[in-house]
Amino acid sequence: MNKKDIANIRKQFKLDNDLLTVTDIFNVYIRKESSDIYHQESHPFPMLDREQQELFMNNFKKVLTGQLDVKLFEVKFQEQAEDHTRVILHEGLQADEVEEWKEQMLLIVDKMFKDVQYEKDMVVTFIRGEYFKPTKRSREEAEESDRDEVYSHPFILCSINQTEQPKRSLVFDYVEKEFKSSVVVDSIINLASPVAGFLFPSFTDNAADVNRVLYSAGKANKPDYHFIEDVLNGEEIMTAQEDKAIFEFVVNEVVGGEVDTHTLSNVYEEINRMMDEDEEEEEEVTPTLDYEDVERVLKMSGVEDVNVDKVEMAFQKVVDDEKYELKASSIVPKYTSKSIKIETKVANISISPKDLKYVRQVNFNGKLCLMIEVDEDTMIEGFKLIPEASLG
Repeated sequence: MNKKDIANIRKQFKLDNDLLTVTDIFNVYIRKESSDIYHQESHPFPMLDREQQELFMNNFKKVLTGQLDVKLFEVKFQEQAEDHTRVILHEGLQADEVEEWKEQMLLIVDKMFKDVQYEKDMVVTFIRGEYFKPTKRSREEAEESDRDEVYSHPFILCSINQTEQPKRSLVFDYVEKEFKSSVVVDSIINLASPVAGFLFPSFTDNAADVNRVLYSAGKANKPDYHFIEDVLNGEEIMTAQEDKAIFEFVVNEVVGGEVDTHTLSNVYEEINRMMDEDEEEEEEVTPTLDYEDVERVLKMSGVEDVNVDKVEMAFQKVVDDEKYELKASSIVPKYTSKSIKIETKVANISISPKDLKYVRQVNFNGKLCLMIEVDEDTMIEGFKLIPEASLG
C-alpha cells in the first residue's frame, strides 16, 4: 500500500458512509496478571449504539494514521511459519459464519499473549467489513454516478488498546447534599491511542494482496518486532529512521566522514529529483536506491573518487542483504521532516533542505564559524542586526 491507498481507506471510517460497511465487531478482554481471556463478546456492528460506533470508528482511523515506515509498515508474510497468521486471517476473511470468524481471531489472540506480559489489562478488537472504491474518479457532471462501478475489498482490521484505571475524585451528591469520594471500578479503554493494530489484506493497485498486511505501531519508529515476526509471521522490516541511518553511514564511509554543505545539498536535490519524476509519471512503486543508485547520486552530486565497489563495500558493512534497497522517502528530509537540523554546542538550527546550499562552515580569525548567506536584514527578537565584519 502507498500513502494514497492508506489515506483513501482511512477517510472512509465514518458513520453513514456507503463506501464502507462494518458487519461484525469482536472484543476480547485480557487480564494483565495471567494474560488469559477474561471476557469476550461480539455484536453486529450496526447494533451498537451510535456513540459506541463513533468511538470505535475514531479508534480504527487512529490505527490507519501515520507515516509509512515511521508508524505504518506494509509487512510481507514469511514464506513458512507454524500456524501461519496469513492462513488464519485468510480463513477468517472467507468465513461465512460469525462463530467461525471468531474462532480464527481467537487463534491470533493466543499468539499475541503467548510469550508477552503486558503491564495493563488489554482489549483486542477485531472488525470485519467491506471497503468500496469507485472505479472512476469523481466528476461533478457525469451521466453515470462515479459509484455505479466500484472495487470491492473485504477486510479484517485489528486494534489493540490498553485500559486505564479511573482516577479518584471528589464529587458532590445532589441528593444527599454532601461531598464524597467517587468510587468507580470500571476500567477505561483508551481508544484514543491504540498500542498496535493491523489491516488485512493489503491493497495494491485496487487489488487485494493477501501476502502482505499493514501493521500499525503504537509510537513512531518503534515497531514491535516480536509482534511483526512472531504474531503476524511477517518478514523483518526497516523503519525510515533506520534507513536514513544506513544511508548516512554509507555516504560517510565513501566521502571519508567529511562533506561540504554544497555537496550535501546536491545529494538531497538529486534524490528529490528522482522522486519528483516518479510522482509525475504517477508511479505506484516507492522509489528505492540500491548501492548502484547511491553511487550514481554521489557522482552527480560532485563527490570525487567514488565507484560502485566502494559504495557496495560500505553497504556490506551495515546491511547483510546484498540486494537491500533504501527507500528514497526515508532519506530525503523533505519527505521525512520539515527541516534539517544543524547541531552545534552554541545553538541548534533548523533549515529547509533546499536552503542548505546557503550554509557554510568557514574559518574566521582562527575559529570555526557557521555562515548562513541571507539576502535581507536579519531580525532577532524584533531587533535588526548590523554587519560586524567582512570576510572579504
